[in-house]
This record gives sequence, structure tokens and C-alpha cells, in this order.
Amino acid sequence: MGKKRPRSILPGFGLSLGFTLAYLGLIVLFPLLLVFVKASGLGWSGLLHAVSTPRVLAACRLTFGLSALACLLNCVFGLLIAWVLVRYRFPGRGFLDASVDLPFAMPTAVAGIALTGIYAPNGWIGSLLKPYGIKVAFAPPGILIALVFIGLPFVVRTLQPVLEDFEIAQEEAAASLGATRWQTFCRVVFPQLAPALVTGTTLAFARAVGEYGSVVFIAGNMPGKTEIVPLLIITKLEQYDYAGATALAALMLLISFALLLLINFLQRKTLVRPTT
Repeated sequence: MGKKRPRSILPGFGLSLGFTLAYLGLIVLFPLLLVFVKASGLGWSGLLHAVSTPRVLAACRLTFGLSALACLLNCVFGLLIAWVLVRYRFPGRGFLDASVDLPFAMPTAVAGIALTGIYAPNGWIGSLLKPYGIKVAFAPPGILIALVFIGLPFVVRTLQPVLEDFEIAQEEAAASLGATRWQTFCRVVFPQLAPALVTGTTLAFARAVGEYGSVVFIAGNMPGKTEIVPLLIITKLEQYDYAGATALAALMLLISFALLLLINFLQRKTLVRPTT
């Protein structure tokens, strides 16, 4: 008699795996594959021409440049906010904690309209900056504020569980050995927060690159100046330039995927340490 195959510890593994692969294939992989198939109809020369026009290059520089800058700001201020929410008790802490999730809860169009109303030349803050020649709405600074707004919760919510599980006894031990607060943070606390910080920042960057609703109202949408790539894709679709829109979509997918691979590679090389 032949040997019996050992039964899987997880019941229904084969069936659940089949449903998972089918779901991912139909919802994620198949639509993305169709984007590349549609873009390939242009040929290499057509693809190169579609993604190398001055308008497209300006939109790519603006989108990825401001997304990267927004991630750096969210990295710093997200860490500060998470630290305050976990380590301190003060009146209104619950309200502040709940307000962090506002970008998740409200429609992005509402966020864009609200930010535009505040930072427009006749808005509450915009009117104060106007006499100094500072323009926020309908300019790159407005786009940056919108990207920071929608990306901040990713960093805060990723760091909070790590900070809550962190043992304060490690900080006390470092202090008893003569370490300053800055040395304790840099050598004891930050190495354990770094993986979560990189993960949250990566999620914020991915959200910022593809953001449309909150940016389109405050950007001004001037070609070559304040036009982002998602808006340019919508514009091409409205002009029935489906091939050009899919070419830009394929470019965004390739760049985003390459950046995520690079970030994951750096995270494994620099943050993963062997256990003893």
C-alpha cells in the first residue's frame, strides 16, 4: 500500500487557497494585466512618446516629488503624534485620537473642498498669508498639504500598537546606565519603531501617489504647473485618448511597484536582524 499523504493541519486549506487566488486574480491581477495589454497596443515607440511629453513629465515630477516630501513630513509628525497619544494623558486625548482617522472616514472630495476653503486667497488662513505673497491653494504647497492630510493616519496607526507594546523598562534600564534621553531614544526606542515607521511611511507614499479627490480641488489643475498624474489620466479619458491614459496608468504601476520593491529590499537589509 502506498503511503498516505499527511493531512494538513489547517482544515480546508486547498479550498480556501483556491478562493483566495481566484479572488486576487479577478479583483487585482486581471485588471492590472489588462492595463498593460491595452498599453502594449501602442507599441514601444508609441508608449515612449505617450509618457515622455513635457506635460506628462511635469505631472510625474510634481506627483512623485510632492508625495515623497509629504512622506517625510508624515514620518516626523506621525511619530510625534503617535508618541504623544500613547505616552501622555491629557484632556481631549480621546478626541485627538479619534480625529486622526478623519481622512479615512470622510470622502476625499470633502477633504479637498474643506482645505480649499481654508487655504484659498479668501479663506481663513489664505487671507492671512495673501498680504505676504504666499499662495497655498491652487499651487504646489496646497497639493502638499492635501497629501500630508490623507497620509498622516497611516503612519500614526502603524506606530501606535508598537509603542503600546514597547516595554518602558528598557528605557529605565538605559537611563540607569547613564544614557541621556536622546541616546535612549536613538539606541533603544527607535530601532524597534523603525520597521513600523517604514511600513507606515510606505503606505502613506502609495496613497499619496494615487490620490485624486482631495488634490483636484486645491491644486488648480494648471498643465505643467499644478497638474498631477491621476488628473492627467482622467483628462485623457475625457478626451477619448484611451491608449494614452492606459500608457500613463501602466507607467504609474511600474514606478510604484519598483519603489515598493526598493523600499522592501532596504527594509529587509537594514531593519531585519537575526535572532539569537
